[in-house]
Amino acid sequence: MQSRRLRTNTGNGALLTGLREAARFGAHELVHADALDWLATARSNSIHAVVTDPPYGLVEYRPAELAKRKNGHGGVWRIPPSFDGHQRSPLPRFTVLREPDRAQLRDFFRQLAARLFPVLVPGAHVFIATNPLVSYLVYEPFIAAGFEKRGEIIRVVHTLRGGDRPKNAHEEFDEISVMPKSCWEPWGLFRKPCQGRVQDNLRKWKTGGLRRISPDEPFKDLLHAAPARGVERAIAPHPSLKPQSLMRQLVRAALPLGDGVILDPFMGSGSTIAAASALGLRSVGIEKSDEYFRLAQQAVPRLAELIVKDRNGQGE
Repeated sequence: MQSRRLRTNTGNGALLTGLREAARFGAHELVHADALDWLATARSNSIHAVVTDPPYGLVEYRPAELAKRKNGHGGVWRIPPSFDGHQRSPLPRFTVLREPDRAQLRDFFRQLAARLFPVLVPGAHVFIATNPLVSYLVYEPFIAAGFEKRGEIIRVVHTLRGGDRPKNAHEEFDEISVMPKSCWEPWGLFRKPCQGRVQDNLRKWKTGGLRRISPDEPFKDLLHAAPARGVERAIAPHPSLKPQSLMRQLVRAALPLGDGVILDPFMGSGSTIAAASALGLRSVGIEKSDEYFRLAQQAVPRLAELIVKDRNGQGE
């Protein structure tokens, strides 16, 4: 598809055309395009970090599956019951993936990694959200493409995924869970190799490390972040919305010197872009869906304005 950009005032050079500047907020560009197509034509060594939650949309974001989600039953989306006065958001069930689905996902991440690699500057980090069932389909292609695996960020988050009794036999096997109840979300952390030592790379490219919380405290790989609810979900009702309490920690860590451009190639409703903007960082968001691109246009500035506190001691 042909890309469409949200154009505003320029003045930041050739790298980012049409950046939005807003007082204390960082400049950002929203692009309506297919991420793989955009990356194929992007300038080499132009992006300093990636923070993204891929849609795994080869399955759960197909029109038929989204229709089932809206209808409240069937398909890959599990519709949790409401309790404690709250209606929980649907969650995709990756246990239903077939081998052809897994092969297609692996190939998708192979293409993504290959097209990202030349666009990133040396030492650029990639934070990529996944889940325990399919993370290997992400990690293997990134390593094969030449990225260094630098660990995982573990987000402690209690959802309703897992812990269920056998389907249609829950009374007969009432002491059995089919799989553990999920209490964490892995984010793969990768780095394009540095040119020389980390210190040399920092001087030349402003990348290669992660920004510390403070001079005395490093960025940590264990983060607590509850699902986005309340005002955030009202602003950006996307099925996979990530909370600002999480995203602001990640984007801050991604640019060690606070300088450079953060890319989210699967922007959704814009939580990564809003987080970067809130911290005064430059960013580019790519979104293929017409619906979610329009949502991001409205949601990014409103999410960026939110006052957010986290429980991890990781400053903004």
